[in-house]
Amino acid sequence: MNDSTQLLDFVRHTATDLGFNDCRIAHAVRANHADDFLHWIDYGMHGDMAWMARDPHRRCDPREVLPGCQSVICLGINYFPGHAETSPNWRIARYAWNQDYHEILWEKLRAFDELLKTKGGIQRYYVDTGPILERDFASASGLGWNGKSTVQIHRRFGTWLFLAEILTTLQLPADAPAVDHCGKCTRCIDSCPTNAITAPHQVDARRCISYLTIENKGEIPLEFRRAIGDRIYGCDECLEVCPWNKFAVTSSEAKFHANENVFSMQLRDFLSLDDQTFRDLFRNSPIKRIKRHRYLRNVCVALGNTGTQDDLPALSIAATDPDPLIATHAIWAIEEIKQRANKYLL
Repeated sequence: MNDSTQLLDFVRHTATDLGFNDCRIAHAVRANHADDFLHWIDYGMHGDMAWMARDPHRRCDPREVLPGCQSVICLGINYFPGHAETSPNWRIARYAWNQDYHEILWEKLRAFDELLKTKGGIQRYYVDTGPILERDFASASGLGWNGKSTVQIHRRFGTWLFLAEILTTLQLPADAPAVDHCGKCTRCIDSCPTNAITAPHQVDARRCISYLTIENKGEIPLEFRRAIGDRIYGCDECLEVCPWNKFAVTSSEAKFHANENVFSMQLRDFLSLDDQTFRDLFRNSPIKRIKRHRYLRNVCVALGNTGTQDDLPALSIAATDPDPLIATHAIWAIEEIKQRANKYLL
């Protein structure tokens, strides 16, 4: 067994010991879809996510991020939480059902980094927030393939896979790239409520419900509010319909399973949250980063789409909230509910 094979075995065993479900290696080269990414930025399809447009060329090559980078260790962890025990009258993306995956994976990556240092490596590691086109390298390493919705798909875990990367100066043998198994299927494209998937592998973030309810800091455009339906944080539509999810298994990580303190709440209950109770409820959740005003904005939109006259008292209070983002969407929701009620009376 040569040194590179021994080092690769060490990396794979370490990944397993730390709880990752898959570990593959890609060469540190310019990303395959770097030009597509740069064009996407040029067309403004990243919306208000200005951080994506900062030094975009740097994102295209890990050697620009870590001088001397030789390899990209691509890691995946299954987060499928199954189905919640309670059935609330709202939906949030499954990745946010409980604790913030960034913090869970960062802890694992820190430990990984320390072990790689003992082998002489210098590393940088990321969980979807770093300057790297992670799905390109995941595909190049054989860690699934990029679906037509741009979501990464894994043969064993379907669409329910968190990605993480370790850039390292260690030279590791690369794995074979993945093969695209989407074929002629277009379920993800056909199911998108706002037609955000404008072509295979092309998403206009400005139309995406995940963007509108999370990254978007202002009002949700009127043209998209009804399409959001009962979703109050993110959207799993294009993930849920993927046929490869028939192989998905529930994650063994309990921190990804539904937080019953949240899932026991009715939609209008969220409107009673003040800043402190919001922070307490979502202390360990990725939802905390959009803060109370954006979260209640989303709740108001969902109530406008699904609420009844029983929800009007809570919305009336929200309509007087000092934060105009909440008040504006609460007023819209009240009018939507009243219009539906009037139709039933006719």
